[in-house]
Amino acid sequence: MFSFLRKDSAAADVYIDLGTANTIISARGHGILLNEPSLVAYTQGEGSRKKVLAVGRVAKDVLSRTPGNVIGQKPIRDGVIADFDLAHEMLKEFLLRPEVKKAFSRPRVVVSLPYGVTEVEKKAVIEACRQAGAKQVFLIDEPMAAAIGAGLPIKDATGSMVVDIGGGTTEIAVIALADIVYCKAIRVGGHKIDETILSYFKREKKLIISEALAEELKISIGSAVPKKDIRTTTVQGRDMESGLPRSLEVSSEDVGAAMNQPVQEIINAIHQALENTPPELVSDIIENGVVLAGGGALIRHLDLRIRNEVRLPVRIAENPLLALAVGGEKVLADPDLLDKIQLEV
Repeated sequence: MFSFLRKDSAAADVYIDLGTANTIISARGHGILLNEPSLVAYTQGEGSRKKVLAVGRVAKDVLSRTPGNVIGQKPIRDGVIADFDLAHEMLKEFLLRPEVKKAFSRPRVVVSLPYGVTEVEKKAVIEACRQAGAKQVFLIDEPMAAAIGAGLPIKDATGSMVVDIGGGTTEIAVIALADIVYCKAIRVGGHKIDETILSYFKREKKLIISEALAEELKISIGSAVPKKDIRTTTVQGRDMESGLPRSLEVSSEDVGAAMNQPVQEIINAIHQALENTPPELVSDIIENGVVLAGGGALIRHLDLRIRNEVRLPVRIAENPLLALAVGGEKVLADPDLLDKIQLEV
């Protein structure tokens, strides 16, 4: 398939991970050039016209210090484009950044997408990249990029399982011979875990806390095994009854209890993936175990919880937050690999 790729010494120039939380851009021979929030700050003009003020980290700063007439929106939802115009503006700005532009001015781009996206979603990404200045666009599956970045032997006949826990989705993929044999994708990720922490504090503690604090609690003291290595901290929020500020001491047991439902959904999805994997590949996974990637892999004791409930060896990829970016960058230098794993449009 697509044998013309082999004419070049490299497959492509730039890799883009369009994440719900962050967009990461790597360039062949240059490593990661950009890692910024997938966020656009804009004002609403006449009619439905949106005037973009800033994107990425600058947009986050603008939203933190400007009046309410400035709107913040994430144009990427669950890993796919939710607002085409804003996604185009964000990609254009990112690809024109000096650090990216000086590497490749009209790059051939590889973009990773969640497994099973529709043809319409694929075409939206391709069009957005082309309008942003890409000469050519190739698409690959996110779980495949994560597996490559985690160092799994994806070209072998041996079955490998990767669990990629991103901001919007979790994808559990079984890979062999550079092909995804089975993939289970669920709309559970870091953002849903943050939301369950917010809901828990409202319901159980009658305290309203910010989204940023919920995320901070998840990272600092949250645990997938709440009764192990208990930690405590003091949080500030608004009392639901009086409306006044209130301090509260919380433990990792509280945060772990809040996170339990989405964590269990991830484990249930792993069970389902194993049930739908061919028996000969299951034996490989039993021997080699499961690899966790994505930011969610950093939740304390998640690997232990999965190991205990799934009864398989579990390891966390080296630098799981950047596993996709590392995998995408490896694809840039390997025309044969891109030839095998790219998606048809």
